[in-house]
Amino acid sequence: MKKYYELRWEILRKPWNQPRGSERDDMEDKAIHIMACDGNKIVGVARLHFNGIKEAQIRYMAVEEGYRRRGIGSMMLRRLEEMAKEKGAEYIILNARENAVNFYKKNGYSIIEKSYVLFNEIQHYKMKKKL
Repeated sequence: MKKYYELRWEILRKPWNQPRGSERDDMEDKAIHIMACDGNKIVGVARLHFNGIKEAQIRYMAVEEGYRRRGIGSMMLRRLEEMAKEKGAEYIILNARENAVNFYKKNGYSIIEKSYVLFNEIQHYKMKKKL
């Protein structure tokens, strides 16, 4: 898991000078974690947790830059959706960074609302998909 969290920090936090540890939250032990690998190298990570019986949420999804646009993100997304559905979720929510909105739209998610701005510069959009 050390390499898993390292990739999350490298992609989602380090570019904004955030400290190590900022890539984790209090839901880690209750969440489902997946990763995509190329041999022994972790190239993608994502996490699913439940906010209630019917609502699942995806967070901390990241694919290493050199591996983007190869279907890795969509593959991880589909797997998390399957797992959420198997556990009884009726829909999934997520907060997408502005540069990822089209990726999620292509995978069946719809914008619900403009949400928060992370690190004073990364606009997020709350998105939802019915399973």
